[in-house]
Amino acid sequence: MAEEYNALEGRAAKTGKEIGRYEREARIPVPYTRKYLAQVFAIDVAVLDQAAAASRSGRGGNGTAGVGQELSARSSARSPTAVGAVSADAVVSAEFARFIAQRNADEFVVEQLEADVARLARAYVSHPLLELYVEIKRLRDGVFELLRGRQYPRQTADLYVTASRLCGLSAHVCLDLGDYDSAATHARTARACAGAAAHEGMLAWVRAVESLIAYWTGRYEQAARLARAGRRHRAGGSIGLRLASLEARTLALAGDRAGAVAALTDAERSREAMPGHDEVPGIFAFPAAKQFAYAGTTYLALSDREHVKRAITSADTAIRLYRSSEDDDQSVGDLFAAHVDLARGHLLLGDLDGTEAMLGFVLDSPPERMSASIVRRLTALGRELTESPYGGVAQAAHLCERLQHTAVLAATPVSQPTELST
Repeated sequence: MAEEYNALEGRAAKTGKEIGRYEREARIPVPYTRKYLAQVFAIDVAVLDQAAAASRSGRGGNGTAGVGQELSARSSARSPTAVGAVSADAVVSAEFARFIAQRNADEFVVEQLEADVARLARAYVSHPLLELYVEIKRLRDGVFELLRGRQYPRQTADLYVTASRLCGLSAHVCLDLGDYDSAATHARTARACAGAAAHEGMLAWVRAVESLIAYWTGRYEQAARLARAGRRHRAGGSIGLRLASLEARTLALAGDRAGAVAALTDAERSREAMPGHDEVPGIFAFPAAKQFAYAGTTYLALSDREHVKRAITSADTAIRLYRSSEDDDQSVGDLFAAHVDLARGHLLLGDLDGTEAMLGFVLDSPPERMSASIVRRLTALGRELTESPYGGVAQAAHLCERLQHTAVLAATPVSQPTELST
């Protein structure tokens, strides 16, 4: 239903989770949403308008008019003092009703925020980072402010989930720019918000981000522990695949070959038995292409010739899958990583021409599109080109020089946003 709705509206804004809320009457669709839902169900929008009115009426406290009439009848038989006391008590109730009404977020506000997060999450994987940072920060700060006000409990829970996702996006911004301390701060806040909403999926996803931070700061044992901790959450969608893949890549670098292969096998099995779909696309999902990219890096770390060949196959599959996806779903970072892995795989097999060919995509791309992790991969590959058996080989020296030049350009801060670590 969500897919059909999104096709009619022309953007990927609605999720299955939201449709489920309408079905359970946990949320009443606003007029704008009802217009498209009516088309999905091929009915007159007036039918949904009547249904919405009936739902609101049902929430308004059934039978209150009858109770009021009964109180009026009884009060006529009571003393003036008793009548005054009852009236004063009604004033207290009226004041509390006004308190409830003074909320700063309604269903439409929450719905729009969730749609904005879904749009940003999808755009994040394929658009320049600095294009999105300002909006991520603006929305995140806005949700923080809403949470400091008043909402109905169900809307508060939804806002906490949205805040968790926006903090998660902020953590990824810092991670991609190499600011690991700030990334960890955002991740902790994301975990706190997910915990406040008791959202198992986001709690698991945040553990994946924390595992990534530990991985890129060289704390491999901690990275593996965090990935395993995330897998203990009962979460739907592809998060289990992400966590198993993260654990495999980390264990391979830590030298635990058996553990790495076992985790890769877990990831493959999880794909086959994936429980449901991801609530939010893009950075919050773990498509098959990304799984193959992670597998390629894992096999490379195992380093024997047979696993290097499997790494090349996995990286090549990741590139092919990304190339066949829609433009907005083509992860630039994963395409860079897969090409670097392909290049390194050819290097380990003694194919210097293949290495240079695979690096063409990366070296010909704008350096400002490269994250801190890609810069580190390029730098490490450049060092390998200066070592035996390639040290002193003219082709290797020239390729190393190109890698170093690209890495320097990519690492140079160009108009980075201010207040990045807030």
